[in-house]
Amino acid sequence: MSYDELFNPSEEHRMLREMVADFTRSEVEPQAAEFDRKGELNVPLFRQLGDLGLLGITIPEEDGGAGMDAVAAVIAHHELSKSDPGFTLAYLAHSMLFVNNFYYCSNAWQRDKYLAKVITGEWIGGMGMTEPGAGTDVVGMTTTAVKDGDSYILNGTKTYITNGCEGHVFLVYAKVENRVTSFLVDRDCPGFSSSNHIDKLGMRSSTMSELIFEDCRIPASYLLGDEGGGLTHMMRNLEIERLTLAAMSVGIADRCVEIMVRHGQERMSFGQPINRYGQIQRYIADGYAQTEAAKCLTYNVARDVSADKRNRIGSDAAKLFAAPVGKQVADWAMQVMGGSGYCKEYPVERLWRDAKLLEIGGGTIEAHQKNLTKDLSRLHAL
Repeated sequence: MSYDELFNPSEEHRMLREMVADFTRSEVEPQAAEFDRKGELNVPLFRQLGDLGLLGITIPEEDGGAGMDAVAAVIAHHELSKSDPGFTLAYLAHSMLFVNNFYYCSNAWQRDKYLAKVITGEWIGGMGMTEPGAGTDVVGMTTTAVKDGDSYILNGTKTYITNGCEGHVFLVYAKVENRVTSFLVDRDCPGFSSSNHIDKLGMRSSTMSELIFEDCRIPASYLLGDEGGGLTHMMRNLEIERLTLAAMSVGIADRCVEIMVRHGQERMSFGQPINRYGQIQRYIADGYAQTEAAKCLTYNVARDVSADKRNRIGSDAAKLFAAPVGKQVADWAMQVMGGSGYCKEYPVERLWRDAKLLEIGGGTIEAHQKNLTKDLSRLHAL
């Protein structure tokens, strides 16, 4: 397999990359710093992703999606993150955490009600899993749902929910008789509200809030799959979620390597470009090598993930390795740029802030280490 075949395994993938890269340069890059300062999601720009077919990238064509695979999802997140990881996080929460997850655990009636609206971007979606007292410990969640005639009554709070402010519909996990179960909850459900925006260090061009359920009544038809099926839905979607988060880190690192190379050529010190100095060469060379390693691992794993093919070992390994690479390469880029890299005039300080979340969100690096040790021990049991 050639280098290009790994990253663009088909002509369709290559064309997708060119389209997303062009859109990122022309539309995403110019607004990134402004919406980072505001701490807001650029909703009109987000809806343009629907016009491009990106909001339903993994949904079959016969149901209105682009009919593409995990590699395509990785390409989109990789390219968008070169300019605005925060905006890309909102895209991930919508297209992966809601649309992809919803599609593969919903019935025909539920798809008919919601799918077209979320694929076009008319409605923004998200997922409610993390709680104030339960993050990685998913089974420790305390949000409950109780059957009441032809409805369920939800009580509890989800927190740190991306798209919580703008979202109209959410895939929410709650316990029914102590079994994790998946539900649809939208703004029309009485007893559902969201908190004010939770301000944060990075990824500021996506919003985050609590989802609050106070005797929230939802129709029984909003149950996704069967009672107790939530963990299966969650685990099935984790592979593509972690791959796209890894791809975001790769996008950050790619952009930071580009910045280091250019700055190393242009910045003069003691009469010569700073890329003549060994320490700067180390940052550039090691940054490139680590970025390429993370990129190769992420794309290689993506080729082996689909809705009916599980690869938790691969996806955990990809995110575990790639997430720190984005943060490290952004740090080196800031070091190469010196004082200018620390200033908001340039994108490096924003990329540096954004990169940290990828070691936390979608599974902490410690969770990946735990999962990998457990899965590898089972695979190589004595």
